[in-house]
Amino acid sequence: MADTKREIERKYEATTTDTESEPRLPDFTKVAGVSSVQDRGVVDLDAVYYDTDELALAAHGITLRRRTGGDDAGWHLKLPVAPNVRDEIRAPLTDTDGVPRALSALVRARTLGEPLLATVRLRSSRRVWHLRDKAGELLAEASVDTVTAHRLGGRDAQAPLPEGARTSFTEIEIELADDGDPAFLDAVDKKLRKAGVRPSASPSKLARALAETGGGPVPRPVREDDTAGAHVLAYLRDQVEAMAVYDPAVRRDLPDSVHQLRVATRRMRSAFKTYRKVLDRTVTDPLGDELKWLAGELGVDRDQEVLADRLLTRLSALPRTLLLGPVRGRLRIWSVARRSGSRRRTLAVLDGRRYLELLRSLDAFLAAPPLRPAADRDAVTVLHKALVKDHARLADRTEHALALPPGGERDLALHEARKAAKRLRYAAESARPALGKSANKLRKRVKDVQGVLGDHQDSVVARAELRNLAIQAHAAGEPSFAWGLLYGQEEACAADRERELPEVWRRVPGV
Repeated sequence: MADTKREIERKYEATTTDTESEPRLPDFTKVAGVSSVQDRGVVDLDAVYYDTDELALAAHGITLRRRTGGDDAGWHLKLPVAPNVRDEIRAPLTDTDGVPRALSALVRARTLGEPLLATVRLRSSRRVWHLRDKAGELLAEASVDTVTAHRLGGRDAQAPLPEGARTSFTEIEIELADDGDPAFLDAVDKKLRKAGVRPSASPSKLARALAETGGGPVPRPVREDDTAGAHVLAYLRDQVEAMAVYDPAVRRDLPDSVHQLRVATRRMRSAFKTYRKVLDRTVTDPLGDELKWLAGELGVDRDQEVLADRLLTRLSALPRTLLLGPVRGRLRIWSVARRSGSRRRTLAVLDGRRYLELLRSLDAFLAAPPLRPAADRDAVTVLHKALVKDHARLADRTEHALALPPGGERDLALHEARKAAKRLRYAAESARPALGKSANKLRKRVKDVQGVLGDHQDSVVARAELRNLAIQAHAAGEPSFAWGLLYGQEEACAADRERELPEVWRRVPGV
């Protein structure tokens, strides 16, 4: 079973003089908070790094290694979180060199199913010091790594490339203790810089080894100009990147990850529709269909999460005297059963062939985008026209819904207006770099409309489920009083949102 550790560290170039065999470190006891520095001796480490043939992991700052030696021998996958911050996901050593499935699944959105091969071997001699406070608590670990690296021949983890594909270097590393204050690293950094030590030019040992033994990953050419095509493609690249980031987050069951992955798919699909003058729809329509499928599959998990939170919040607000029968127990059983099933379904989708083909298709789309003539025109003109069209769609749907009497038909019409609001919001968001403040103001106002319509739709869904819970309670001989109360609250909520909508819509600016 893999476990995770948040790694916060800083790396520095290690230099020596002609008379020194190893770099000289400053006196860390002069750093505020440090009471003692313990020499922990030297440990030998041997790590083999894995990647695709085109170094897809290294291109995104991800490292995957099998390391022996030290007190944390095993498989380590490091995913970037922020500058100098990574999540290290560990798995135990296995009898073979094959990457554990638990880790290979976490990088599937990056590898796109390509095999993971041994690419670099790093042998390090690490000298370690522990920086402790007055109470003896660990503040950080300082180390000097003397590294020998060589490129490997792919599938054979022990077969180096010719002698020229080899390098050696020394690096200083300061790693914050678990639950430590990142500000402490700032204090250490000042001390190191005062002593003439400078931050490393490479974000990791692997990146440096690749650069010094024949080159790292080759970046894909990116179009950067003021044309509509450049702006739209930049937005779509961000969404594909978001999918790749949130894919492992969903697999790790991190908070809000399903929602964010689903949002990325919706933003892309919306952009494909909004910018049909820029992109060839014979290519984007099939992609949009697959993104719709994925969003629907992810919705099973996300919608259940939102609904469960909503019902629990409503239930918790009721006075105890009105909670007749095993209401909380029934809701808990319902939530766990639905959540367990949806979670399994989500993981099955992410591990499936159809999802992998979608990722590959999106990658191919970005590599050779199907641009139409409007893509070469001025971004301001083209994107503005697209916003005008989406604004008109939302206006028509909103006015149609408000003209209907309360009831099921109006609920459906308001749901359609909600989808139009979401599309306009995403269009304004994508146009903001080109159109500036006007697009941003539109985005904010339309987000308000979407919020009102979204709460209305959530109430519609909640009422349907509350009715089912009431039926189940009645069939089991339990009081259904509490479920009826919650149903009435949701009915009132929907009516409030319908009364609120005209004013919120009125504040949306024209385009």
